[in-house]
Amino acid sequence: MSEGKLVILAGGISSRMKKPAELKENVDSRLIEDSNLKTKSMIGVGNNYRPFLDYLLYNAREAGYKDILIVIGQNDHSIKQYYGEKDSGNEFYGLNISYAVQKIAQGKVKPDGTADALWQGLLVKKDWTGQRFTVCNSDNLYSKLALELMLKTDYPNAMINYDRSGLEFDVERIERFAVTLKDKNNFLTDIIEKPTGAEIEKVRDSDGVIGVSMNIFSLQYDMIFPVLETVPFHPVRNEKELPEAVKIMANSIKDSVFAYTLLEHVPDLTAKSDIFMVKKYLQEHFPNFKL
Repeated sequence: MSEGKLVILAGGISSRMKKPAELKENVDSRLIEDSNLKTKSMIGVGNNYRPFLDYLLYNAREAGYKDILIVIGQNDHSIKQYYGEKDSGNEFYGLNISYAVQKIAQGKVKPDGTADALWQGLLVKKDWTGQRFTVCNSDNLYSKLALELMLKTDYPNAMINYDRSGLEFDVERIERFAVTLKDKNNFLTDIIEKPTGAEIEKVRDSDGVIGVSMNIFSLQYDMIFPVLETVPFHPVRNEKELPEAVKIMANSIKDSVFAYTLLEHVPDLTAKSDIFMVKKYLQEHFPNFKL
């Protein structure tokens, strides 16, 4: 097996994180400042003020990844200042980190979404042609197990299908997560964003499990790239979304995306209200953390 390749999507403008919020818990003023000025994954929620992204990179390294591409926003400099200023070849505790900049289209104020982010990332990694890579968000802490499943899968493409009963969020938030529909052999057939109650019940499997997508996929470069080039904008959110691209591929190529069901929590750093709980999670699960 070749060195694991991982694309981390960090090109968004973190609009929800930057919104003012009344916090129930006492949060370090430095973290509030981070949340207003930096991309979400660089908020220093970890031990000794380590950024959230350090923990994702740690799990990735432990799972077997070496070659890391971080897709960054054109107006954010916090990631390069921390992990290395070179466009490629930045050594970081056994990882090789490179960057792609998700440019904002002329006349727009924000990037064109996660499918566009991955497309712009793959444009600078044409040497990955014919190979497989994993892609995930920068503001979720995926486990070593989840990352390992994506790295070592024997299927051409795969995803983690999280059993939503394992997610430790409030019910209202969980019900907004995209749900997955699979066939009897656990191949993906649909990803439904912002599902209705009826749609949620529709995807419940024979074991009573409702699966949700948290945007972690293992993908073949040559299979996903042409889809990313042509995926349409979402009619409401006006973004090109990675789950939609994966769904298009799954429906155009039979049995092309296998769904691994996993029962575990995935820490999510989306809004200021998440900071306290994520910091607490890291203290409990990584008490002596160091890279």
